[in-house]
Amino acid sequence: MQPTESSTQEPSKAERRPGESAKGRILLIIALLVVAGVVIAGILPRMHARAALATETRDLSTPAVKVQHPKLGAPATEIVLPGNIQAYADSPIYARTDGYLKKWNADIGTHVKAGQELAEIETPEVDQQLDQARADLNTAQANYRLSQITATRYQDLAKSDSVSKQDVDNASGDFEAKKAMVASAQSNVNRLEQLQSFEKVYAPFDGVITARNTDVGHLINSGAGTAASELFHIAAVNKLRVFVNVPQQYSASAKPGLTAGLTFEEFPGKVFKGELVRTSDSIDIASRTLLVEVDVDNSSGQLLPGAYTEVHLKVPAGTPSVIVPVSAMIFRADGLQAGVVDQNGQAELRKVTLGHDYGNEVEVVAGLVAQDQVIINPPDSLVTGEKIKIVQSDNGNQPGNSGTAR
Repeated sequence: MQPTESSTQEPSKAERRPGESAKGRILLIIALLVVAGVVIAGILPRMHARAALATETRDLSTPAVKVQHPKLGAPATEIVLPGNIQAYADSPIYARTDGYLKKWNADIGTHVKAGQELAEIETPEVDQQLDQARADLNTAQANYRLSQITATRYQDLAKSDSVSKQDVDNASGDFEAKKAMVASAQSNVNRLEQLQSFEKVYAPFDGVITARNTDVGHLINSGAGTAASELFHIAAVNKLRVFVNVPQQYSASAKPGLTAGLTFEEFPGKVFKGELVRTSDSIDIASRTLLVEVDVDNSSGQLLPGAYTEVHLKVPAGTPSVIVPVSAMIFRADGLQAGVVDQNGQAELRKVTLGHDYGNEVEVVAGLVAQDQVIINPPDSLVTGEKIKIVQSDNGNQPGNSGTAR
């Protein structure tokens, strides 16, 4: 009996091929995905690294700067200038007559009033000349009276033709001559009386005696034939004059009425108030300065003529200005510049004109305004149009200190 085919008989090769083919495709896809994942895993980090490098390179190529808004310049600028103090009135006192010093009544440092007697001079020669002149005047007056009587008599006699016309004219002429001689003698007496009055030396104004160059018994020479010698020197010190040379750039603002403060090393922390009262209205061609006078009250007597002082003048600012740090300045061959950041975040180089130098800060009178973002410590390679990265900004633009320009 032939055996029959069992139900467990293996399928044919043709029957197995479709299932095996699907499984192989799945495995292939899985393998491809694994390979793609490996490839992607290796490429992505490199791409990220390249992007990061590009970003870092771009950031490094963009300058990172600090900016600051300029401070507004003060409406008035204080300048400090050296000043020389002088007495309001200063005069040497000489003798106007010859003789010997009899006495003196004021020494150095003595405060005197106008008309106060300072010294007395003995003038024996002038006294004798005055006595002689008075005697001559008496003689001239006697001759004058006699000639007057004679002329009157001759005029009466001429009415009766008792004397000639020539005699009348001679008498009248002699009368006029004697009259002139009286006037001459009187003038000589007056002159000598004035010289005698100069025996007493008086103070011409209120002040202090700063020098006494004579003593009792000294021969006094009024200057006839030789140079006169100074007896005293007097200075008015209740008000003092301070002369200051103001630079030309401030000359337009140095007008009468401007207040001034005077400081002295011997009075630390104290300021004496003065007022600019007049100017020379002319620039000195050698120093390019304007000579001005500042008057200061010295009723207390603390200030001394001849002293040195520093005069603080607050002059109005001629043009609007701003204050920026010195570190914002760029010094190049084409002139002084400053860098600002515009609204597009780009650098812009501007030429600037400086005013006062306050040390760490400078005044800019042209080229910048208070709304500008000024670059602090700009790089040397900065150029106009360059992209800028702001890392710190100070938006304060409060009015700057007026500073002290010297």
